Amino acid sequence: QVQVVDSGGGLVPTGGSLRLSCAASGRTFNFIALGWFRQAPGKEREFVASINSHGTPDNYADSVKGRFTIARDNAKSTGYLQMTNLEPEDTAVYYCAAGRFQFGSPRDYDYSSWGQGTQVIVSS
Repeated sequence: QVQVVDSGGGLVPTGGSLRLSCAASGRTFNFIALGWFRQAPGKEREFVASINSHGTPDNYADSVKGRFTIARDNAKSTGYLQMTNLEPEDTAVYYCAAGRFQFGSPRDYDYSSWGQGTQVIVSS
């Protein structure tokens, strides 16, 4: 089973950028999708973006389309979430997740392994 560790969060001003990373271990990494989710204080966890095993983005949440880009480097067993034009509403703990299948999904039950989360705070 693939294990993932997410990192790269921090404090940025409105309009700033961050790149989150998802380091994976496990021989099946190249065959499974990756996803990013987030959970803001007092809210349920929500889907952000997913990418299939070949490196083609599957889905983006409407709230991040045009601002966030999901990517992966299978040679490095690493996934990324490039976030630009950040807004205070993007403040949340962000989680990387390893999918059960080749193609990504906005449903959290389609993911089998989760990172510990990395905090993103966007100041207004």
